[in-house]
Parts: sequence; C-alpha cells; structure tokens
Amino acid sequence: MAEEIIRLGNADIYQQETLVLKEVNLKVLKGEFLYIIGKVGSGKTSLLKTFYHELPMANGDGEIMGYNLNKMKMSDIPLLRRRLGIIFQDFQLLSDRTVQKNFEFVLKATGWRQERAIHERIDEVLNLVEMPDAGSKMPHRLSGGEQQRIVIARAMLNNPQIILADEPTGNLDPGTSEKLMVLLQEINKEGVTIIMATHDYEMIRKFPARRVICEEGQLKEFLLPAEPLDFDSILLEG
Repeated sequence: MAEEIIRLGNADIYQQETLVLKEVNLKVLKGEFLYIIGKVGSGKTSLLKTFYHELPMANGDGEIMGYNLNKMKMSDIPLLRRRLGIIFQDFQLLSDRTVQKNFEFVLKATGWRQERAIHERIDEVLNLVEMPDAGSKMPHRLSGGEQQRIVIARAMLNNPQIILADEPTGNLDPGTSEKLMVLLQEINKEGVTIIMATHDYEMIRKFPARRVICEEGQLKEFLLPAEPLDFDSILLEG
C-alpha cells in the first residue's frame, strides 16, 4: 500500500484574515498525480501555499513528508522547501542573469558548495527538460514554453519528492501546454508526487488523474462528468 505523503485533517486555510477553505480533509499518496481545480479565487493557490508553509494552518492538523504543519519551527521551513519543487505560473526567474546563474543561485542557497557537483546537476536537469544548451541564455531570450521548461528544471534541482505546480500551462498555447504535461507525467512516472492547480480543463481531459475541487470554501473530490458541456458549465468561470 502506498504511503501518505500529505495529510490534512479539518484544516482551515486563511489568506490574511479571510477564511479561504474550511475543514479541508485531504490525503495524497506518494507518487500520485493530483489536480486541484476550481474557479479563479477559489483557494487553489492558497492550498499550495499551505503545503510549503507560506500560509500557516490556523486550525486542524496537517503533515507533509513527515513535517507537522501545525508545529513548524522557523528552522524547519527551509528544510521542507528543499524537498519540494515549486512551479509558478509567472516563472519567477531572475531576469538579470543567465539560466545557469539562476540555477547556481538556487543550489548555493540550498547548501551546495562544490562547483563541479553544481555544474553536473545543472546539466542533468537541463537535459531532463531537453534544453541542454539553455544555460548561457538570458530568460527573456526564451519563449514562454521554454521558460516554463526551465522552471520545471529549476524545480527538479534538489531531487524533490513533491512538485507543486500552480497553473503551469496558464500562459501557454495548447501545443506547448501538451508538451509540458507530457514532461510532468514522465517526471511523475519516476516516483515524484505532482500536485497541479489548474483550470486548463482540456489538459485534464487529455491527461486524466485524480481531481479535487475548491468550491464554495470547501475542498471536495471531483469526478469528471461524461459530457464536456456539463464539465464546462460547472467551472465556467475558471
């Protein structure tokens, strides 16, 4: 039986003083691919932020990779985040330096010291996303799809157990989005748990996996209806 890598029990999630999601119950198994779906502003991003402790849990209990989300010490937060890969919709690449320097910054900030090991790891993740020659390029010289591949490579630098992806296909055309989904599925097949917040429902149809939905301040299991029109009507404002 697969082990639980994330568990939330009756968790209340706040954004400042506003209750975004109430009494969240969720279990994610190691190696699972999970979609978090819902309308804009429904709490998808807030839920992801809870996992990497940018939003502390107010009530309930939770655990991720053995870390107790209710009792996180400040010194534990960097340790937790080193075991996570985070993919942001707006890339968040440092625009004043090359891809190589972006990656060196991340690795050195997370404890890597040996230059040879740093360079070898950067080569590995660039090959993983099929962009072996991108290290010398500035981010703004890359297309949106190329930048998102670089962001996936950055997320893989520290061999994470979990990747949290926040609308990774949100700014991309359908063809590029599909290529990125294939890449994420390949990473998932290597045993990495992937949790993806999205309202790219066409990609969900093409790459089916378990879904939960943020709706009316709650998190619920969501089964994909047989008729596409039904699905679109439920999430029309996504």
